[in-house]
Amino acid sequence: MTHPFSLVDVFANAPFTGNPLAVITGAEGLDSAQMQRIAQWLNLSETTFLLPPEHKDADYKVRIFTLERELPFAGHPTLGTCHTWLAAGGKPKGRHIVQECGAGLINIKRDAQRLAFAAPPRIRSGPLETEKLDEICTLLNLDRADIVDHQWLANGPHWAGVLLKSTEALHAVKPRGDWPKVVDIAMIAPGKGEIDWELRAIFSTHTGALIEDPVTGSLNAAAAQWLLESGKATSPYVAAQGICIGRDGRIYVDQVADGTIWIGGQCMTLFEGQTRF
Repeated sequence: MTHPFSLVDVFANAPFTGNPLAVITGAEGLDSAQMQRIAQWLNLSETTFLLPPEHKDADYKVRIFTLERELPFAGHPTLGTCHTWLAAGGKPKGRHIVQECGAGLINIKRDAQRLAFAAPPRIRSGPLETEKLDEICTLLNLDRADIVDHQWLANGPHWAGVLLKSTEALHAVKPRGDWPKVVDIAMIAPGKGEIDWELRAIFSTHTGALIEDPVTGSLNAAAAQWLLESGKATSPYVAAQGICIGRDGRIYVDQVADGTIWIGGQCMTLFEGQTRF
C-alpha cells in the first residue's frame, strides 16, 4: 500500500528555518497503532495523518501524533497539514478552511503567502504555582528573580510559560539535559528590531531527555492570548522562535475586531513522494 507523503517546513522564514512536519495523505487504511509506529520511526516532533472529514462543516480531518502520543491539537501540524491539503487540490466549502481534529473544528485562512489558524480557547490559564516555578528554575538553571511574570498556556499541550526581561536573558538560558518528569516549558522575552517577541520551548520526551522545539504554533497561540489580554503586547506583532538552535522561525500574530487571534506563518513543501508499506 502506498500513500502520498510530504515533509513541510512550517513557520519558515526561508527553507530549512522552521519546524519540519511529516504529512501522510489518504490515511484511511491506517489504525492508531500504525500511525503511532510511523510517527516514532520518522522521529519528528509531530507527524500528521490526513483523512476525509466526519463533521459536516469540516473540509478535512487530521490526526496528530508525537513520538509517544496523539495530540488533540497542535499549531505547526495544523498549518502544515492544511498546506498539504491545499497543494493536493483541496477546496474549502466556505470562507475559511475548517480542520477537524481532536480539539474540534479549527478555522484556517489564507493570508497572501501565509496560512493562519484561529487560536483555540485555552483549557488552562492563570499564574503558575510556586512548586511549578521552583521546578522551572531548577530545570532551566534560572534564578527566581529572572522571571518577570508567569502563566499557564494550555490549549492542548500544557505549556508553563515564563516571561523573561530581555532577549539576552532568553538566549543565556542553558536548560538541563534531562528531567525525570513530563514538562512543557515556554520562555518568552521582548524581541529586537523587526522581531517584537522571541520564544523558546523546552519539552521532555518519554525517555526523560529535554528537547528544544524549533517553532511551536500552540505555544504561540496561547502566549498571544496572554500577552494581548494582559496589555503586554499590541496587535499585530511578529514573533521569532528557534534562534538558539540554529532555526529562524517567524510567527505572525493578528487580533481582529471580533477578538479572534490569528496565528500565521509560511509553509514550504521541501520533500514529497510515496510511502512503501
